[in-house]
Parts: sequence; C-alpha cells; structure tokens
Amino acid sequence: MQGVDFVAIDFETATETRTSICEAGICVVKDGRIVETRSWLVQPPLNRYNYYNTRIHGITANDTLYAPPFTMVWQEIVEYLYDCPILVAHNAAFDISCLRAVINLYQLETPAITYYCTLRAARRLYNFDCNRLDALCHYFDIPCKNHHRAGNDAEMCARLFLRQLKDAGHCIPAEMHFCQGIL
Repeated sequence: MQGVDFVAIDFETATETRTSICEAGICVVKDGRIVETRSWLVQPPLNRYNYYNTRIHGITANDTLYAPPFTMVWQEIVEYLYDCPILVAHNAAFDISCLRAVINLYQLETPAITYYCTLRAARRLYNFDCNRLDALCHYFDIPCKNHHRAGNDAEMCARLFLRQLKDAGHCIPAEMHFCQGIL
C-alpha cells in the first residue's frame, strides 16, 4: 500500500477523567507496513486510579509511580505526528477527547492532525453484531494479545485500519472521509 502512512494511537486512563492518561501507545505505519509500535506508562495527575479502570487494563498507581507525566511522553509522540499528521484510533471519540483534554490542560503544541475512527468505519463497512476492537480483530484473524494495553491496542487498530482500507476498495486514508475528523 504505497503512500499509506499513519500513526495508530491508543490511551488508557486511570479514572473517568479524560486527562488521567496512564498509558499511551502508538503504531507507526509507512507505505502500508507497520514499522514501529511503542508504549509509555504515564503518571496521571496525583497518580490516582479508580477500581473500574484498573480492572480493565490492569495498570495501578504502583506501575506509574515513577513514570513520566504526559507532557514528557507527548514530546516523543508529537515527533511522529510532525512527520505524519494522520492519527487512527478505535472509538476515536474517546482517544481524541483524551488528547484534546491533555492538550488543553497542559497547553501543548500540536500539529494540524486529521484522524480516522476504525469503529465508525466498521459500522459503515460491515454488518457485525459487535464492533469492539478485540471482536473485529478476532473476526479478521488479527493477533489480539494483551487487549487494553495501549501499545497492543494501537497495533491492533493499525492492522484493522489497513484491512478496512482494503475492504472499502480505497488505497489512501483520505478516501475514508466517512470516518474522518480534525483534531
């Protein structure tokens, strides 16, 4: 898929507050191939967690006690976005709202970013009973390991989006305007 470049992203949060990012993950795709997957533990504000969120992802305050704050992690992530300002997320409404919240809270510099939502694409392209990331990956035989860990979910999302581009008969993300937004 020559020219298909994007960065899939996923966030896990410590509480119901969108600024409580406790893990960030990215998967970099160049010319339709995954070239890098990374994740960072992030110390959320006051290193506070609630039981419900920890039950989902398994990350605790002990895990992030010495982790950097989001501002430091963002310095690394944004370098990828200056090179390729296209984000992809599953249920982008959540991940993009987290990103907007921390950008506003910390007054972070950000390039102009276009994003795509694999959940919205799945609802448009397929007729499945369940459009959760893990269910879609299972259906398409996309490896699904350590679901709800940010780096793994970002890579699952990247693989799913590549499949969706193919299934939609499109060769570039811009043709997927039905699942597109602007940060």
